[in-house]
Amino acid sequence: MSNQKSFNSGYIIGISFISALGGYLFGFDFAVISGALPFLRTQFALTPAWEGFLTGSLALGCIVGCLFAGNIADKYGRKPGLVIAALIFAVSSIGIALSQSLTYFLVLRFAAGIGVGMASMLCPMYIAEISPAEVRGRNVAINQLTVVIGILVTNLVNYFLADKNLDAVHWMRNIGLSQSAYEHLRNIDAWRWMFGLGAVPSTIFLIGVTWLPESPRWLLKAGQADKAKLILNKLGSPDFAESTFRAVEKSLTGSAKQSYAMVFEKAVRPAVVVGIALAVFQQFCGINVVFNYTSTIFESVGANLDRQLFETVAIGIVNLVFTLLAMWQVDKLGRRPLMLWGALGLSILYILLALFLQNKFPAGLVSVVVLLAISTYAISLAPVTWVLISEIFPNKIRGVASSVAIVSLWLAYFILVFTFPLLADSLGTYGPFYLYAGICFAGFLFVKAKVKETKGQTLEELEDNLIRH
Repeated sequence: MSNQKSFNSGYIIGISFISALGGYLFGFDFAVISGALPFLRTQFALTPAWEGFLTGSLALGCIVGCLFAGNIADKYGRKPGLVIAALIFAVSSIGIALSQSLTYFLVLRFAAGIGVGMASMLCPMYIAEISPAEVRGRNVAINQLTVVIGILVTNLVNYFLADKNLDAVHWMRNIGLSQSAYEHLRNIDAWRWMFGLGAVPSTIFLIGVTWLPESPRWLLKAGQADKAKLILNKLGSPDFAESTFRAVEKSLTGSAKQSYAMVFEKAVRPAVVVGIALAVFQQFCGINVVFNYTSTIFESVGANLDRQLFETVAIGIVNLVFTLLAMWQVDKLGRRPLMLWGALGLSILYILLALFLQNKFPAGLVSVVVLLAISTYAISLAPVTWVLISEIFPNKIRGVASSVAIVSLWLAYFILVFTFPLLADSLGTYGPFYLYAGICFAGFLFVKAKVKETKGQTLEELEDNLIRH
């Protein structure tokens, strides 16, 4: 195990943050729909089914993006995949803003999902592969930090744009503008700007990625040992570079070209099952309903549009604060305790939330429970799931195994957000939260039985432990 002084912390954190800008874009595309939905419902006359499909269309693109990224990451390297993701983000953001029909919007939203899916897989993988064991959890959590910063900034922008629209109502009516003309201008000022502004961080990410070195672990797997050594020497001392080089080289001995069939081999099957289960659980725990359908939840207790959008901002702030706390604790408390605490805590809080919504409690009290749920998720399931997925797979199949796990995550996300409007329409907004509470308790039992601690071990040590067990 390397001594903390033997690696170049500043350089490693710097390239981790650049890679994690993909997480910011992930957060943007994830959050923008929450602020835009009140306007899109009117713009496209959405039924509950179409509202769910429009929200979930991002996830369908993410599935394609993960599969696409897995092949690129293994064949050409981690860096080219990040470049492609950045380009897709930029183009799709502008395209969505110019959408004139629901079909066009859905196609571009699907395309944006391809970029999100690529980034959701490649960013944590890249960070894990360039980070020493002692700080790997914190560094991978940087990706989750940029995700929540993206969510918060997007929610603030959405709130600002919507607030300006509310002010514009009075001005436009005072000058005698017709309602149809107002609706047209409102849509230009609101949801089109909400999506179009994504082109700005996309361009910044694209510029930053060109500066990143390739993953030394991928270079070794690709037979480019000299380049791998050069990068390892930038990451740390000669001793750190040599020991890491030997450990990675040993882990790759006898490995063949990756294929999806390898993911289901007996030796690695336990890790793959755990990775898929954790990915699915992170979505079926239900928290993304709170993120994506904030307006629906608070509308059900009588909150107006301004209050609904304000709640998205409050959620973003709490999400950021507790993600920072998670980064501080993930390499101290460990992955397993945080996952256990998060799953059980969410189960209890969802029951409270369902009761509050069912009995039409004031929006302020509902907000307290929602923010407690967000803080619980942000310090546990949100960052730790991504950390574990980036850690538990062996070097020789990490690309394809990660893509299988994250495809499962996005499929679960699609099912979650597609079904919520339908469930809420038939059961009431409160109904689905009883279901999510049960899922969270089942997740608690699964983590307790199957998930082992990974903190403080190198990726190669984790692989050795997997093989022995």
